[in-house]
Amino acid sequence: MEYRKLGRTGLKVSPLCMGTMQFGWSVNEADSHRILSAAFESGINFFDTADVYSKWVEGNPGGVAETYLGNWLKGAKIPRDKIVLATKVRGEMGAGPNDQGLSRAHIMQAVEASLKRLQTDYVDLYQSHWTDDDTPIEETMRAYDDLVKQGKVRYAGASNYKAWELMQALWTSDKYNLVRYNSLQPHYNLLWRAEFEAELREVCKAYGLGVIPYSPLAGGFLTGKYRKDQPLPASRRAEGRKRAMTEKNFALLDKMDEIAKAHNAAVSQVALAWMLADPVITSPIIGATSVEQLKENFGSLNVKLAAEEADELNKMTEWGELE
Repeated sequence: MEYRKLGRTGLKVSPLCMGTMQFGWSVNEADSHRILSAAFESGINFFDTADVYSKWVEGNPGGVAETYLGNWLKGAKIPRDKIVLATKVRGEMGAGPNDQGLSRAHIMQAVEASLKRLQTDYVDLYQSHWTDDDTPIEETMRAYDDLVKQGKVRYAGASNYKAWELMQALWTSDKYNLVRYNSLQPHYNLLWRAEFEAELREVCKAYGLGVIPYSPLAGGFLTGKYRKDQPLPASRRAEGRKRAMTEKNFALLDKMDEIAKAHNAAVSQVALAWMLADPVITSPIIGATSVEQLKENFGSLNVKLAAEEADELNKMTEWGELE
């Protein structure tokens, strides 16, 4: 496997990142361990989680995905230095006023809780899950700087930041000589291009940030599982795909079917191959719910789209104004 540098750092990560948002939601612990082991054995060394996963599920207190990941690391006896472990902070983890956000108080509390659940002494990539308007960015970056100096965090990253917010953070780090964000985790896929491509892409390219997009398969729509004139499955996840059910998007699936057939590949592999061909993209985050699905996603590394195929996909999903 050809590993990639995370932005301008010397850290090498696999071209696919194993996401864990589904753990404790649609995947139980035993199955999550099987998926994690299969990912590691396939050469994936990059694993992404968050303290708040999967708090939106009834009866889930948050921290469950981190706990599953930590139990797997210990149970499977995975050498800690063989994986790149990423988690996030920002979400509400309790009822108190300081149990969420990007304040120094919450970050210092949250990192200790994450380390305990993950059963490790350090996190390779600690990410701001989204911005916090109540906290000055200098306070946030100083907290990350201290965590790096303490050895509890190796690198800092951001997720769900607008271009001006990301620039503000980079300028603050530069001004005060603090640790800076070395990666961005944006929402990005063939159906949702404008948010990243309008401004964030150029910021990441110019300032050397690694890009680790989430939802590269548009919540399952770009796997081809949802089809025109077919009823939606009865699930919360399927309900969330309703906005994608348009004539334009179904035409895109038809074209992706053609391309997939030409490469003896799956539609999901075409979607990931399109993204992987962009040199600005470091490692899309995949969220498999089974070992079989993981293997299908992994096969995208062997799919190389022809220039005209990529052009067709770009034209069919081009955007003008921000959605």
